[in-house]
Amino acid sequence: MLPRTTADISTHWAFGQDIEVLPRIFEDDITLAVMERPLDSALTLAVRAQLGHQRGLEWHWRGAPGQAMQEDLARRLPAPEAGEALVQDIGTIAEAMAYLFSTDTIGIRLRTLDVAMCPRFHVDNLPVRLVSTYAGPAGEWLPEHAVNRAGLGAPRPDKPDIVADPGAIQQIGVGDLALMKGCGWVGNEERGLVHRSPQPASGERRLLLALDPG
Repeated sequence: MLPRTTADISTHWAFGQDIEVLPRIFEDDITLAVMERPLDSALTLAVRAQLGHQRGLEWHWRGAPGQAMQEDLARRLPAPEAGEALVQDIGTIAEAMAYLFSTDTIGIRLRTLDVAMCPRFHVDNLPVRLVSTYAGPAGEWLPEHAVNRAGLGAPRPDKPDIVADPGAIQQIGVGDLALMKGCGWVGNEERGLVHRSPQPASGERRLLLALDPG
């Protein structure tokens, strides 16, 4: 085996355009695995239809992915008559998540947001989460070299800035599927991915999907 270079050691993310990139989250050094994907026209139209309604969306599910989950989601959409592509996409993602983590239970949230949900850089205390932004600005994250972990946690006047290099802030693409390790992943207690929610522009709304296995 060839020795790893310094660049290899510092690179804790994996990006790809195929679903095979997602299992790389199980590698010890990887804290972010992203499947890059554009939203097709049917899915884009379904998303626009939901955001075109004044009523917001706040849907939660915890249980097995499958027909019951998809039917429940369809009933809760602001524009269910135009939501088939979105329901099917979330169903496919949920089933893939259940398969990847060998679980029958998935926690799912789909919500519209017009403010930043978590505007401060932070780490999650859970093992892993999958997030995908269907519309609006997608999440931002920091490479480890740009993080001052002493600044994490509840803000205090004596804490240093979390961001050691503002020019290193990265952003996930709209439509991408991003698996993020948190501090609850065994062996990753001090290396949870540092990330935050961006602030939508005035009058803009995000449509955000989040899934937790188990």
